[in-house]
Amino acid sequence: MEHQKPWTIVLIDDEEDIREVVRMTLEDAGYIVHTAADGRSGLALVHDRTPEIVITDIRMPVMDGLAVLEAVKKELPDTEVIIITAFADIDLAIQALQLDASDFVTKPLNYGALHLALKRAADRYVSRKQLKDYTALLERDKTITTRELVKSINFQRKLIESSMDAIVACDTGGRIIMANPSMSQLSGIERDALVRETTMGQLFSEDEIKRMAQELDSERLGGKNRLSLFETTLFDHGGKRIPVQVSAIRLFEDDQQEGLVLFIRDLRDFYRLERAMEDQARILHQDKMISLGRLAASVVHEINNPMSGILNYVRLMKRTLDKGGMDSTRIDKFARYLDIVDREISRCSYITGNLLAYTRKSPPAFETISIADLLDRCILLCSHKLELQKIELKTEIPKDLPKVRGDFNQLQQCVLNLIFNAVDAMPRGGRLTLRSGVDEKAGGIFLDVEDTGTGIRDEDLSCIFEPFFTTKQEGYGVGLGLSTVKEVMQRHGGDVRVKATGSGATTFRMALPAADG
Repeated sequence: MEHQKPWTIVLIDDEEDIREVVRMTLEDAGYIVHTAADGRSGLALVHDRTPEIVITDIRMPVMDGLAVLEAVKKELPDTEVIIITAFADIDLAIQALQLDASDFVTKPLNYGALHLALKRAADRYVSRKQLKDYTALLERDKTITTRELVKSINFQRKLIESSMDAIVACDTGGRIIMANPSMSQLSGIERDALVRETTMGQLFSEDEIKRMAQELDSERLGGKNRLSLFETTLFDHGGKRIPVQVSAIRLFEDDQQEGLVLFIRDLRDFYRLERAMEDQARILHQDKMISLGRLAASVVHEINNPMSGILNYVRLMKRTLDKGGMDSTRIDKFARYLDIVDREISRCSYITGNLLAYTRKSPPAFETISIADLLDRCILLCSHKLELQKIELKTEIPKDLPKVRGDFNQLQQCVLNLIFNAVDAMPRGGRLTLRSGVDEKAGGIFLDVEDTGTGIRDEDLSCIFEPFFTTKQEGYGVGLGLSTVKEVMQRHGGDVRVKATGSGATTFRMALPAADG
C-alpha cells in the first residue's frame, strides 16, 4: 500500500466510552486518531486535519452519520468514510453505501471487522488517488493517441488491479480498451475477451447507454461529463441482469472526446440485505397477527362487560324520560349515569386503542422505553385472558429501574409471545410472574416471564428458539414465536435464555442493555 505517513482517522461518536476504547485500539495499531462527540465538531476536525478516513456513528443527535457522510464527501471526496451502525439500522447502512461510504461495521463492535474495514478503506483510498492522478495525467497530455492510451493504461494497470470496484474504459465507439480483474469477475468474461471482443452495447442495453449519455451531458449527477451514483443494470456473459451503481468520467484531447472510464459497484449484496430486512419484517408481522388472533377473544370479553353496563344505563335513562318530567332527583341520576357511561366508554377506547397500536405495521423506531410502561401495556391486553384461564398474575418491577432503548412495538410483541406460551403451559391455571431488575454483572436490564406450568422437556431445550419448531398440537402454533423473540433481542443488542425443568417452573429471561450504557 503506497502511503508514506501514518494514516489519520477522525472518529465521531456521541458515546464517550466507545470513542475512548476505539481510539486506544486504533492508536495501538499505528493510526493517528482525533475524536469528536458530535457531527458538527467532527466536521470541523475533518476540515482542520484532512484525514484519509472518517469513522462515524450513524445515529447521533443534531447531525446524524448520513449528514456527516454527505458533508465529508462534498468537501473531501477522496476521504473514505466508515459507518458504525446497529443491526436494526441496516437499511440506513445500505443508504450510506449508496452515498459512497467505504464500508460499515455493526454494534457491538468487532475489532477484527473494524480493522478489515479500515484495510479496505485504505486500499480504496490509495487506488482512487492513484487512478485520479493517472486520469489527470491523461487529460493533461494533449498528444496521446488512442493506441498510446491503451498502451499507457496497460502499463499502469497495476494501479487499479486491487480495486474492489469494477473499472472499465472504452473508446468513443464503445469498444472496451481496458478492464480490471473486478470487472472480469463481475461480468464473468475473461479480461482478454473483454478487451478484444466486448463493447459497451454487450454490457448495457441501448436504452441504458442513451440514459447514461444524457446524464453525462447534464449537470445533474456529478456535473457535466461526469457521472456519480448512477443505478442501472449490467449484462453478464450469460445475459443475466446484474444491478450496479456506475460513476464515470469522459476523457478529452483538444476538446475532443477520446474515451470514457466507468467505475462500477455490484449492488446485489445491498439488495440481498434489503430483501433480508423485508423478510424479517414480514415474519415479524406474521407472528404479530398470530398473537392478535389469540388476543381477540380476550379483548372481546374485556370490552363486553363495560358495553353491557353502558347499555343498561342507557335503558334506565330512556325509561326515566318515558315517565316524563325531570325533577332535580332525576337530573342527579342522569348525571351519575352519564358519568359511568363516560368512564366505561373511555375504558373501551383505551383497550381498543392499545390493541390497534400493537397491530399497526410500522418501521422500527428506537426510543427510550420504561419497562414498567411496557409491562402495563402487555398486562392490559392479556389480563382478561389470564382471568379466564384462572392464572394468578404477580409482578415484581422496581420503581427506579433504568430505562432501555429499543422499538416499543417489537419488545411488546416479545413479551406477549412469552406470556402466551406461559398461558399455554398452564391449561388448568397457575401463577404467572413478571419480574425485572438490574443485572450488575452484565451491565443491563433483565425481564423474566415465569410460569408454574408443565415445563419443557430436556431434549427440546436446544431447539425451542429455532424457526418453525413447536411442541404444540397442529393448529395451535407454527413455531415462530420464540425464534422471533430471539431475533428481536439480538437486534436490540440483547438476548433471551430459558431456565426450565421437566415438570415445574419455567423462566424465560430477556436481557437488554440499559439506555444510559
